[in-house]
Amino acid sequence: MSRLTRLERGSIALVAVLTVLAGVGDQRTWAPVPRFALATLALAGLAWLVSFATEQLGERFGPGVTGMLQSSLGNLPELFVVIFALKQGELVVAQTAIVGSILANALLVLGLVIVLGALRSEDGVMRFSHRLPRDTATLLLVTVFIIVLLGLSLATHDPASHHVQAISAVGAVCLLVVYLAWVVPYLRSDQAPAGDSRAPRLTLSVTLVLLLAGGVASAFVSDWFVDALAPAISVLNLSQAFAGLVIVAIAGNAVENVAGLVLAYKRRADLAISVVKNSVAQIAAFLFPLLVLISFALSTHLTFALAPVYIGALALSALVVWQVTGDGEAAAFEGWALVAMYVIMATLTLYE
Repeated sequence: MSRLTRLERGSIALVAVLTVLAGVGDQRTWAPVPRFALATLALAGLAWLVSFATEQLGERFGPGVTGMLQSSLGNLPELFVVIFALKQGELVVAQTAIVGSILANALLVLGLVIVLGALRSEDGVMRFSHRLPRDTATLLLVTVFIIVLLGLSLATHDPASHHVQAISAVGAVCLLVVYLAWVVPYLRSDQAPAGDSRAPRLTLSVTLVLLLAGGVASAFVSDWFVDALAPAISVLNLSQAFAGLVIVAIAGNAVENVAGLVLAYKRRADLAISVVKNSVAQIAAFLFPLLVLISFALSTHLTFALAPVYIGALALSALVVWQVTGDGEAAAFEGWALVAMYVIMATLTLYE
């Protein structure tokens, strides 16, 4: 039997209302800023809905599987936003949405999770299994390796710089192979219960309906979001980089924002880290290369060639995340350091 609290029922109803209003605003072409605000709120709400349903489904599995489920379904908004942006020729928005999702999870969300987890621990140190952080660092570094090589090739104008799309296609396939080689054994090794005796409060049928509704609605709202994006940022005098790197990333990563912080507050350190780290690994080594390959069927092609400032941000972020979480523990100041890096990066994009 499904047992929802009054707050959960109200939240689901609110998400439905926001989604309907976002659709009405798009069809009747309301003013850009209200349309954009409604689409952003609806996108974040749908991400929460998918997260909530996935958490209920994941109660039957261990932290690794649960984190993978939450990050996989929670990344649906990013997938749709990037595809619709590419269809409309918004390459900068597509690129910064991907880069922003990686940085938002690896720096902002992970940092806040570490701060909260450390504050909630008895000795001020958040402890978790070190395997996933190390694996995530490896996957992120492989992605950064491709991006840095292409950046250097383009900067030096060597012969390979004329074949960015071909190199990106090969790199995308290689990344997907590496990701699958990691994720299959990882999931097989994590079949234990999640660490407590709670039973799912939703029946399987209700959970699947919520997941399906959230996924389908995310596709529509992402289209409305991209439609409203350009006129809204023009009115607000914001750069495309800031819109993609900050607004799209934070709205699309509501799953990790909410789920990770709640789990850290509940002192479920392994599951909190799993949700965030799985998302980082999946966006960098699965979603990014998958979108590169999908884009070749569209008029605007996504590649691993990025602006130098984003190459540097990704490379340094990969190194600092490895340093902070690789030993399986982190103090609050390390979390604040990650958050500070994200704030600095977000501020830079305001002036681009």
